[in-house]
Amino acid sequence: MNIEPFSDVADLDAPVRGTLHRAHSERDDFLVLTHGAGGNSNAPLLVALADTFAQNGMSVLRCDLPYRQRKPNGPPSPGDAKRDQQGLRRAVALMQQQFGGQAFLGGSSYGGRQASMLVATEPELVDGLLLLSYPLHPPGKPEQLRTQHFPALLTPTLFVSGTRDTFGAIAELRSAIQLIPARTRLVEVEGAAHGLSEKKRQIIVVTAVTDDFMKFIGK
Repeated sequence: MNIEPFSDVADLDAPVRGTLHRAHSERDDFLVLTHGAGGNSNAPLLVALADTFAQNGMSVLRCDLPYRQRKPNGPPSPGDAKRDQQGLRRAVALMQQQFGGQAFLGGSSYGGRQASMLVATEPELVDGLLLLSYPLHPPGKPEQLRTQHFPALLTPTLFVSGTRDTFGAIAELRSAIQLIPARTRLVEVEGAAHGLSEKKRQIIVVTAVTDDFMKFIGK
């Protein structure tokens, strides 16, 4: 496995910046993986996932969304969503120039939501989605569901969520997933909160995510 910086600013509206974990494998499959609203691509969970996927033969680009490239801290604004989706589209396109296999896209919380919204409008963009801690609704506001695009998702999607996630209980998420016409699976992480970032559970989470996603996509 090689780890190398990865960047492209040819499209200033959708710049790509991150780290490429290049797998030594006969397969040319790849995963573009991004972060949640309060973090960046150097989140320990994303680094561990990228390492493990690469060791299992899938190259991974963990990338900073455009809003994070413009400001080092703080959450995105409502107007950032479209540009962040463009950044993910651009990242997939750049990876396709290097890798000829199947393409996958994923992210944690906000990043996963933007990935799913992008793929709902462009179902041919990737072959599968990996959504970590999908933010089903704001904490304490279950009526504000973020599922409007679910009926348009035609791409196989694996959800991974903790049983203590305040952005959506397992039962709520399981019900919402029924709106998606594509093949789906929900992986529960017992005792984990939103973000799946607790150090004591990282090995469990990384193992569960990589094993279940590789099985889900038939690898």
